[in-house]
Amino acid sequence: MLVLSRQKDESIIIGDDVEITIVDVRGDKVRLGITAPKEISVHRREVYEAIQREKAEKKSEEQKKQQ
Repeated sequence: MLVLSRQKDESIIIGDDVEITIVDVRGDKVRLGITAPKEISVHRREVYEAIQREKAEKKSEEQKKQQ
């Protein structure tokens, strides 16, 4: 894992298309601004994991129907 230190209003660039900017820091919370092309999905981890579970469940249901 790459660990970077950034301050408010500083950014990091991922590839050529994704920019993450530190918008605000309050106590133990950091607000991030993310600029990315529309074809790149950006989710909080818990949302991403829920989406993956739903996809797996749907795939499992489809496989059961085919049997």
